[in-house]
Amino acid sequence: MQLCFSFDMFHPHTKRLHLVRKGLLYSLGLCLVILLFGGVGFWALDPRIETLGDGLWLAFTTAATVGYGDLIPHTPVSRIFSVVVVLLGLAVLSLVTASLSALFVEQEVHEEEVAIKHDMALEMHQLRQEVRALREQVARLSPPPKGLDSAEKDQ
Repeated sequence: MQLCFSFDMFHPHTKRLHLVRKGLLYSLGLCLVILLFGGVGFWALDPRIETLGDGLWLAFTTAATVGYGDLIPHTPVSRIFSVVVVLLGLAVLSLVTASLSALFVEQEVHEEEVAIKHDMALEMHQLRQEVRALREQVARLSPPPKGLDSAEKDQ
């Protein structure tokens, strides 16, 4: 059945989905930046963190609040820095989780919107057919306008 009205002219779903995916990428990028910042910070602030790899590992375990205990901050400055890394890690983890959730919810919302738009277009099509049929009935039941001669009626 060909419907004469389309709601998908501007594809708002595609734009929203793009923004959601972009938000997820930004969140993951921010996560990497914070881990790099934390790794370099621990490496620079704590003399017992000997390599950048150890600093990155400590930043990861600290930001993820795992704390395996194989590497720990030893100086007061690195302990204060670990609090900052934990807070930033929790914030970024929340952003990533929210972005992933939005991605899944967006797909469900899109499917519902498509179904609703399809139902509305179908109903509009049926209403137009009904209005057309009613107009034809009214035209058949209405007397011809006065002042028309028989030649005009035949046309």
